[in-house]
Amino acid sequence: MRYSDLRHEIDQGTAVSTIPAWAGSVLQAVTAGALRVPAVRHPLGFFCLPVERDGDLGVCLHVWSPQLTTSGSSTSLVHCHSWDLLSFVLYGQVSNVLGRISDGTVHRLFEVSGLGDEDAITATDRVVDYRPERLERFGAGQSYSLAAGVFHSTVIEGSGEAATVALGRMIRSGADLSLGPLDAPSHTQRRHVCGDAESARAAAVATAGMAAQYTH
Repeated sequence: MRYSDLRHEIDQGTAVSTIPAWAGSVLQAVTAGALRVPAVRHPLGFFCLPVERDGDLGVCLHVWSPQLTTSGSSTSLVHCHSWDLLSFVLYGQVSNVLGRISDGTVHRLFEVSGLGDEDAITATDRVVDYRPERLERFGAGQSYSLAAGVFHSTVIEGSGEAATVALGRMIRSGADLSLGPLDAPSHTQRRHVCGDAESARAAAVATAGMAAQYTH
């Protein structure tokens, strides 16, 4: 399935009966080496398997697990996208803390833009305060959306194991933003692109999570 198919299933309320089987087949193919999808250690603490990129549309499998070695953010986990996100939770519990920024004194605002395998993280002149406003929890079989520009952080509760199918639709105006320390300079951060073995390992962990969720 592609972006339009996955979006249709979620919008029609039929995702539970179709998307897990599709995701499971992709993960099994990556695990077996039959499908090459190089995973990326994302700075926000998960592994990203980019399944589709078609112009402004993209589909990724996101995998969180304490079994996997992940990268850390050089700013903070509080950020907002320049694209609309629609996610379907395959297993685990995903919690999003949604908040709001205002002019203040605590955090510097950084613009984040991709440059190949690196992110350019540019300090802006804006200093802000951040106020968390609500917590949203989603479990297996549920979907959630985050519009571009909404500041949030994501927490994986319980075992720390979770996976989602993430659908992204680029919005032309704006940039990815992150909150960071006041004195942090502009810098770059490399996104680690995994080799076949590490990508297969991430897929295998997610395959096991899927089996635990859907095999009864």
